[in-house]
Amino acid sequence: MTASSPLIDLDALRLDDARALLDHGGTELPSPGDGAAAYLQRMIDRLCELSLRDPLTGLANQRQFRTVLNREIEIVARSGNSALLLMLDIDQFKKVNDTHGHLAGDKVLQAVAKCVNGCVRPQDTVARYGGEEFGIVMPDCQAAYGETVAERIRQSVANLSITISPVLQLQVTTSVGGAFAPVWVRSTADLWIERADTQLYLAKAQGRNRVCIDHQQVISVSAEEKSLLFGSLVLAEGAWSEPGEHNTPTFS
Repeated sequence: MTASSPLIDLDALRLDDARALLDHGGTELPSPGDGAAAYLQRMIDRLCELSLRDPLTGLANQRQFRTVLNREIEIVARSGNSALLLMLDIDQFKKVNDTHGHLAGDKVLQAVAKCVNGCVRPQDTVARYGGEEFGIVMPDCQAAYGETVAERIRQSVANLSITISPVLQLQVTTSVGGAFAPVWVRSTADLWIERADTQLYLAKAQGRNRVCIDHQQVISVSAEEKSLLFGSLVLAEGAWSEPGEHNTPTFS
């Protein structure tokens, strides 16, 4: 075996489980016709894709969602670009499951996922965050546009007529909360989600089927976010002037 022409015996590899997993996940199986190395690479690529996807809705799963969040936080911290996180929850979803069963609930989740995914740009990431909650990461998103998209999502879901059976159609509503990432601050995914969730809870408290967005990108930097921004700085002796009791530090 050489590095330039590796010899791979596909028959010696235990790929049956991998093939079954891809087949069950609705992923087209690669063909070994182009050679063993190319076949194996396509198998690996498709398994990676499958591991980042929610099996019910086909959206990004929570693992991929957090990866995108962390990447966007880094971009915003370096560039100052505006990025919006929306958290969306199906109102009174438990009632759907309790009244019509979990299969009906699954159809509602699939319909809402498809609807939401159709309301955003290709560069936006829509994920199933958990249960009946979805997350949407929108990079390079100005305030007016973000609010417009959030309202479009709310209205589009409310207008859906979801076919559960030949004799049953359901309609649901959603509450949407959003928060812009604080610019020039290297925050965390958890803090960003927490701020968006706070707005989501506010939308629920105000009667559901509405949008609440925190537009304060710089002012609403929490104490923990400030610590993340400044905590790693090493203050050399004399680099800072001595602050008074109620003053902020200034460079000397």
